Amino acid sequence: MNLFSHMLGLVAKALDELAAEGKVASGLDVSRITAEPPRDPSHGDVSTNAAMVLAKPAGLAPRALAELIAGKLTGHADIAAVSIAGPGFINLKLSDAVWPKFLVSLLEQGARFGESRLGAGKKVNVEYVSANPTGPLHVGHCRGAVFGDALAALLTATGFDVTKEYYINDAGAQVDVLGRSAFLRYREALGEDIGEIPAGLYPGDYLKAVGQALAAAHGDKLTKLPEEQWLPVTRAKAIDMMMDLIRDDLAALNIRHEVFFSERSLHESGAVDRVVSGLENKGHIYVGRLAPPKGEVPEDWEDREQTLFRATAFGDDVDRPLKKSDESFTYFASDVAYSADKISRGFRELVYVLGADHGGYVKRLQAVATALAGEGKVDVVVRLCQLVKLFRNGEPVRMSKRAGEFVTLRDVVDEVGPDVVRFMMLHRKNEAPLDFDFAKVTEQSKDNPVFYVQYAHARICSVLRNAGTEGFDGIDPHTADFSLLQDEAEMALVRRLAAYPRLLESAALAHEPHRISFYLFELASEFHALWNKGKEAPQLRFILPAQRLLTITRLAFLTAIRYSMANGLNLLGLTPVEEM
Repeated sequence: MNLFSHMLGLVAKALDELAAEGKVASGLDVSRITAEPPRDPSHGDVSTNAAMVLAKPAGLAPRALAELIAGKLTGHADIAAVSIAGPGFINLKLSDAVWPKFLVSLLEQGARFGESRLGAGKKVNVEYVSANPTGPLHVGHCRGAVFGDALAALLTATGFDVTKEYYINDAGAQVDVLGRSAFLRYREALGEDIGEIPAGLYPGDYLKAVGQALAAAHGDKLTKLPEEQWLPVTRAKAIDMMMDLIRDDLAALNIRHEVFFSERSLHESGAVDRVVSGLENKGHIYVGRLAPPKGEVPEDWEDREQTLFRATAFGDDVDRPLKKSDESFTYFASDVAYSADKISRGFRELVYVLGADHGGYVKRLQAVATALAGEGKVDVVVRLCQLVKLFRNGEPVRMSKRAGEFVTLRDVVDEVGPDVVRFMMLHRKNEAPLDFDFAKVTEQSKDNPVFYVQYAHARICSVLRNAGTEGFDGIDPHTADFSLLQDEAEMALVRRLAAYPRLLESAALAHEPHRISFYLFELASEFHALWNKGKEAPQLRFILPAQRLLTITRLAFLTAIRYSMANGLNLLGLTPVEEM
């Protein structure tokens, strides 16, 4: 039961009745109306901007329209009081009868509490991580991986048809360098002293396993071949093994993509050629010159005629090159073909989770989708994840055991566990820098949010286990009397629970899974406050054997809190712990 959606429905019904009476225009667009908790709880339980948004199309002053709507809402069984604030905001205080109905509904939904059909089955592609297959994932990839995975879960829970996708950058110069680096390790596996790794090749020890695999499969045959013959072999083997390594690293974070899409396949299938030709036929491609980049001009910049996509016609800052000076396609041309492939698969929203240094991709990806599908046909959402800085007791952490040059994702997960990593990566907004201190994220205190939330869930499970030994097994919510929940701390928790379905929908629309993390921390804080209050006031304890109905009610209430907490933790990809 989404109380805020319920209130929106009552407001829409009131407007229909007013239209039928000729007091407002009919067919008013109610899509921009919101219902949300008022900033000041003393104003009520729900506030709506209906009168402010609809005053002009209704042909009335906001306050006059608010009074008409308020008149229709007054007296409804679910509304105890209606008031108008400021220029026309309508504040509603819900009746006492609403909260018991809400809690029964929550318990009936159980683990699915908060889920909705907001997305109406809209096909969404969420592409995240997509790191070059040239080595293990580093901590910089970690944040985008967790963010993308949680966002996909959030969109799924709110009714979108989501595909989780990884784009393998297996074409271009960087994988040729990988193939040459693997060949060097292959020679090493054959017993050759390769000395220091030459500059320009990948030095990580993780490539030793690739060299050993090549030696086991080919003996010394590759050493007798020219590069143009051995490079495809070493490159393919290295890519396959690096992707196995990446999948394994992601699995350690409980991340599993449904689709791994190869960039090389776009070139080998002719898809890049076809898409570029199609855009050319539409007049979106021309041969011309670009102005020099603003600021310091790169040394490799060339003032020459190029094949260009008219990105500026679709909102981009500059037109984008599709071919290099040697007439091979640019990386951007692959992006165009990849977007076309996604659109051809029926996706109507393309979500890209990228590092903060990819800010320039936002407009170009939006321009491509508009050129390919038409204005407003496909939504493109780019979410940028800022850097993660690692500390240990306040001191920077710089080195990796596996890679030597950076801290790997697996190093972090192996030390503190996937639940800690996932929660902390989502406890700041993705656009804000994140400091991750190994000491702080593992301490058992209120200052460690993941511990504080998990401890709340474990405490609830402990009470429910203890209740079983006291003869309170098999709680039926229909036997509870939620009107017995009278304490202000109890009611604060009920209101917090009621906010959860709306929170999921607003977080999904804003593509901000960190809101779930914040909600869980607030829910845990209010639960711990109630727990501590029960120490001082025995009548607020959860198990009171002499008061059976009250005990049943409070155990059912705890179960409702646990459902909400477990649902949120599961959406973030954490396992709700039952003992600590």
